[in-house]
Amino acid sequence: QSNEEPKSGFTFVFFWGRVLMSLAILGFCLAVTLSALFNGQTQMAVKYPNVPNGVSVFLFFFFMAIVGMLEGMQIAFFAVAKLPAEERGTSFFGKKTCDLLFKGNGENLPGFMIGRQLTVVFSFFLVASITGLNITPGEGENIFGVSDGAQAFLNYGFQGAVITTILASITWQLAASAFPLAFLNNPVTYILLCIALFLEWTGLCAGAWVLARVMKKVTKLQYDEVYVGTPEERLANNHADKELTPDQDVGHLTGGGFTGHLCGSHDALDGPVKSKDAIDAAA
Repeated sequence: QSNEEPKSGFTFVFFWGRVLMSLAILGFCLAVTLSALFNGQTQMAVKYPNVPNGVSVFLFFFFMAIVGMLEGMQIAFFAVAKLPAEERGTSFFGKKTCDLLFKGNGENLPGFMIGRQLTVVFSFFLVASITGLNITPGEGENIFGVSDGAQAFLNYGFQGAVITTILASITWQLAASAFPLAFLNNPVTYILLCIALFLEWTGLCAGAWVLARVMKKVTKLQYDEVYVGTPEERLANNHADKELTPDQDVGHLTGGGFTGHLCGSHDALDGPVKSKDAIDAAA
């Protein structure tokens, strides 16, 4: 749903013209990548020569789906953090995901972000190998018979960047922002959350916690309440928060303000707290 007026005239043409241009570019990039994969003309054939071409195609879509789920989970988790605990999960796996993510004082939320980023970077490195072309211009093997100059341009790998941006990132993020509860109820979400938390538990990126705390001290970062006030202060100034329900902001691409504290926002750098009152007392 949108509050915008229906597009007309130049705005209509400009909008759908860009959509068609984007889809055409995406289609060409997919055609180039899939043709190269099926013909064994990517870096996969160089780095992993024993992997069949069909398996390379499967891995291409598999790792894009993994990245897409992790991108969407990030959006969905922050969206449902605005909701009361009893409204966050509506299925067995949805409740298990929320129980794990927001248990205690919500310290698993920033932990997920660390493990998620490590998984995404790992997957992108593999996707780069899968989509990178291994075609030497001038040897008569140019894809689709393009010129040597065009082939040299394609060898830079920009088509892989376009594919992963649209199909493995933005599309999933937009879907998750509109349907966060659907992402939470997906059993794959729970599995990926466990994997991300395990990777964070290994301590491979534990230095991020220390560096983040140093950044907080050096730049003198403050909580949102310092700038916008507490809910009570906003109410007194006639800027009360908008109450959220699953039928209002959740399920839309854009939302209003939120009520209360964002789960985990005070735990990532300052350690666990016992209650919201403890947060307020320490502020």
